[in-house]
Amino acid sequence: MSKINLYNETKFIMKKYNIEANKKLGQNFLINENVVDKIVDSAEISKDDLVIEIGPGLGTLTSKILEKAGKVICIELDNRMINILKDRFSLYNNIEIIHEDVLKVDIKDLIKKEKEKNNIKYAKIVANLPYYITTPIIMKLLEDELDIESITIMIQKEVAQRICANPGSNLSGAITYGIHYYTIPYSIMEVDKSSFIPEPEVQSEVIRLDILKNKNLQVKDADFMFKIIKAAFMQRRKTLINALINGNIIDNKEKLENILEKLDIDKNIRGEKLTLEQFAQLSDKLCN
Repeated sequence: MSKINLYNETKFIMKKYNIEANKKLGQNFLINENVVDKIVDSAEISKDDLVIEIGPGLGTLTSKILEKAGKVICIELDNRMINILKDRFSLYNNIEIIHEDVLKVDIKDLIKKEKEKNNIKYAKIVANLPYYITTPIIMKLLEDELDIESITIMIQKEVAQRICANPGSNLSGAITYGIHYYTIPYSIMEVDKSSFIPEPEVQSEVIRLDILKNKNLQVKDADFMFKIIKAAFMQRRKTLINALINGNIIDNKEKLENILEKLDIDKNIRGEKLTLEQFAQLSDKLCN
């Protein structure tokens, strides 16, 4: 199917159900068949897989995923899309549609039940995520430590670059460290805004996050480490010491200076310059 045909199909569905994209929900409908194929191919879906699709919308990705996956669970917040998905895929017996905010769904339990009940070996996440809530969704998926193999998503290009950046580089942010702690990130392709209706204001990018089953880095308290990282990036123009004191991570400047000296870290360094390993070492020292 060509791009123009997918465009026509999308316009037909929108007209049939008398709907427009909901800006508040960050809806932009994908009309580029090549991008659809690339997302699905990059996720490496097979009949052994349960695929959880977040925000399926009109079902553009869903239709391709259903042909390859053993089971697809769609989690959609917009009631209008629920009706379309039920109509469009009524003849499929390997789809389940959940009308809920993904941040409120117990995905871990969904995966557990599917693996127990059906002939499912692996679980994967695939999504064209709404840009306004990208980071909370990604971090929920990672922090819940789901039994999944990978997350293949299309997100805002700027966020994708931050996610795939090396910790400590100029492009890195607090989320960069979380991504590298839990996964190995890959950039798949850039997506022009002309690939959507309506066109978003920004360029997009498809990325894949391969979940680390055995983490490369061991830390005593991951939650505390990420609390330190967030504090460091909340005031990234300040030195690490000032950021952690202002963020109420520690109130003893001398103690923190001594710890940094023992770790051979410059006491005037900014948090954004630390590696993930250095944050882990600092976290472990502050836990003592």
